[in-house]
Amino acid sequence: MNIQWMAKNLKNRIILSAGIISYMLLLFLRIPLSRFIGDEGVGLFAPAFELFILTTMVTAYGMSNAVAGIIRYRVKRERYRNADKAFRTAFVMNLFLGTVMALFLLLFSSWLAEVIVLERLARMAVMAAAPSVFFAALVGIFRGYFNGYGMGVLTAHSQYIEKAAMLVGAILGGRAFYGYGQKVAALYQVEAHSYAYGALGAMLGVFASQVIALLHLLLVYVIYAGAFKGRLGQDNSRRAETRFEIQRMLVINMAPAAAAAFLSNLFMMVDQRCFNYCMNVTEQGSVRTAQWGSYYGKFAPLLGICAAISCLSVHGLTGKIANAYEREEYRSMRERMGRAVRDASMVSFPAAVYAAVLGKPLAVCCYGRTTAQSAVLAGWLQKGAVLVVLFTFSFLFGQILYKMRMVREMFVAAAASFTVHLAAAYFMTQRLHMGVDGLLCALILFFGIYMVLAFVFLNRRVKYRPDWFAGILFPLAAAAVSGLLVYLLNMLLSGVAGAPLCIIVSLAVGLFFHILALMLMRVIGEVELQEMPLGFLFIMLGRMTGIL
Repeated sequence: MNIQWMAKNLKNRIILSAGIISYMLLLFLRIPLSRFIGDEGVGLFAPAFELFILTTMVTAYGMSNAVAGIIRYRVKRERYRNADKAFRTAFVMNLFLGTVMALFLLLFSSWLAEVIVLERLARMAVMAAAPSVFFAALVGIFRGYFNGYGMGVLTAHSQYIEKAAMLVGAILGGRAFYGYGQKVAALYQVEAHSYAYGALGAMLGVFASQVIALLHLLLVYVIYAGAFKGRLGQDNSRRAETRFEIQRMLVINMAPAAAAAFLSNLFMMVDQRCFNYCMNVTEQGSVRTAQWGSYYGKFAPLLGICAAISCLSVHGLTGKIANAYEREEYRSMRERMGRAVRDASMVSFPAAVYAAVLGKPLAVCCYGRTTAQSAVLAGWLQKGAVLVVLFTFSFLFGQILYKMRMVREMFVAAAASFTVHLAAAYFMTQRLHMGVDGLLCALILFFGIYMVLAFVFLNRRVKYRPDWFAGILFPLAAAAVSGLLVYLLNMLLSGVAGAPLCIIVSLAVGLFFHILALMLMRVIGEVELQEMPLGFLFIMLGRMTGIL
């Protein structure tokens, strides 16, 4: 029984963590990429990759979730023929959407590169994004189909395969084409060509990952085709649904979630446009591109990975909260929300503090010993560290809204946040000429407003009141104390040890005292410690010292 429970628990963790781990791999992709194609290359890769992400929000995210929900409903009621028709209808719709979006990127690549993001040399990379968008649309449909049939482990494996292939493909493609671009640059005596070809190669690597993901899903579909056809003979449908009915349901289910996700990811495109326009006044194109590449390829991944790790701590609870709401177990729901808020605080607060305190050794460890560049990155991390907390709570409340089917509220929160972000980014970069600092302020406003609005919408529905001491203040105090220790240790070790050793030792000591402080303040007990890595050691320590 214990083995069965462990197997089921592992299965659930694979499914639940797939999205966040895939997101972390997307962020991590930029870190080694900057080493092979340079900051300028990453700056040209950025608009193409963000356009790819934005378009897949509609096809691979919105449509995938919509078709999964529609199929799941019919499969539970043994309406297999209608489920099969829903899949086929969604396939045709997404095929059309993917084709339109791919053609748009292909035909308007010059306009998107030169007018929208002010990066003329990004045109080749934008063109390379077109076939990636087309294949991503097909990948999204198959994932929705398998999720609808309860085959979440297979789709999770597909996501891992896709992101691993993307990581390897983008690096290899970027490196190979960057080398070819150097020859072109030497021929035309224009150094920027090497970076443009590096960005092109990286996007071709992304395209290869979509092809690999589709082939994997097609193989799975062929393997299970017999089982799917066999269920058609067990059909219990009362009537055959029309294609128009299914199309209408797909649009209704897809549009709000896709629009909210689209707006939540659009800010990076807006930020690059505002930044480039601002920097055109004071800097040459190559310098401007390199600065954006450093921001996009170095700062954003480091901070994003910290935030994603924090999100992992609460992701599993969002589904339980929604399930309790559906069963009208409101007391249980509020208890689980309280735990989710507490877990988010316990992880995101120290993550933000450590990112700010260890900014310079993190920059040196990941990107080399360029003093000036490390100092700039460290400054960005210190100023933007609060984003880890805001992103974590935005993710928590947004996921609960989504799983409670409050999609319209999600869209309203995203639209309001994006509007304020757009105005702030424009004013701070183009009026005040604040550059990256202005973008950081605009991002803080975006996630801060989204977090508050999402919480307000939730609170109106479930009347939740957070425990300010155990849920917020005590974890904040523990993070502040451990952060001070991390800072002092880093100061002591920086002169005698390298950056990696400083980070490892400082984090180990900081996390130890952070957990110890939480135990002393009775924020966590044996139940919570049992779920932590190496938690049994703290349980033993707590029993020996009388803390537990």
